[in-house]
Amino acid sequence: MSQGESAVTDPQVSAAQEAHAGQGPADPAPGRDRAGADEALEAGDNGSGEESGEVAPGLTDVADLELEGEIAADYIEGLLDVADLDGDIDMDVEGDRAVVSVVGATLDELVGSRGEVLEALQELTRLAVHRHTGTRTRIMIDVGGYRMRRRAELAETGRDAADEVKRTGMPKKLWAMNPFERKIVHDAVAAAGLRSESEGEEPDRRVVVLPAG
Repeated sequence: MSQGESAVTDPQVSAAQEAHAGQGPADPAPGRDRAGADEALEAGDNGSGEESGEVAPGLTDVADLELEGEIAADYIEGLLDVADLDGDIDMDVEGDRAVVSVVGATLDELVGSRGEVLEALQELTRLAVHRHTGTRTRIMIDVGGYRMRRRAELAETGRDAADEVKRTGMPKKLWAMNPFERKIVHDAVAAAGLRSESEGEEPDRRVVVLPAG
């Protein structure tokens, strides 16, 4: 067992500690900005497409992306073994990023109440891939289909907020979200024909839906 693996005895605790220590991506600019500027680094879609802002270069060759997926799968498999958790690992390439999904019946520990453990796990996996390839990666990690379910919920939230703003003509401020969540809401609001902005600083940064005009 490697030194990195022996240090991990509980993925939920270790991943949460890494996230608290600031391993996750930070917004490039505090305060209020246009939709997507602060989500560019992470929410190219932590499941979605990149928007404006500084984007990690990443690998685009399919063979390189498949290699990223293999490295990530090995890393996650090691964590599952250390924590004595059962799970099958699927690898895929979607667009210009590798996707590694963990499926199983007892994986709530790897998601967290609002996905915070999953976000930390993704950042740890990206660091592991970077150590092997020397290149920053946009690989996405999913557990138990959480991101797909969450995407549908957030898209509905964005549509509902847009409908309310259209009715009232007043801005609507939503609850604090991570970059992945904000990106999905921004996209849903834009699809509904309205504008939205991100306001505040992490971890309290949130989407504000604006009336037309």
